[in-house]
Amino acid sequence: MLDTAGCPDCKRINEVLSRVGDRWSVLVVIALARDGTLRFNELKKALGISQRMLSLTLKELERDGLVQRTHHPTIPPKVEYTLTEMGRSFREPVGALGYWALENLGRIDAARAAYDKAAAS
Repeated sequence: MLDTAGCPDCKRINEVLSRVGDRWSVLVVIALARDGTLRFNELKKALGISQRMLSLTLKELERDGLVQRTHHPTIPPKVEYTLTEMGRSFREPVGALGYWALENLGRIDAARAAYDKAAAS
């Protein structure tokens, strides 16, 4: 159980970090920060994410105020996604995480291989 006596907002912080810290949310924010406005299928293709997971992720990001959904009543319907002002303010910390991951891929691969080798013996 989370002790909130010393941190009355810890439960709320946990809720926010659970949303913005999940892998698909981070990747959606990175893609929108890089490319600006994207359609659903463009995001799906760029991220290699299932339609269901992308739909859920975008709805939660929209609910949290990080992504804006714009529906254009055309035939066929056109729906676009872009970062809100708050979503754009999230680019820097998300970008830092993304760059950290890229910079450390080789070291992570080596650590995993060493771990797996030790675990197998």
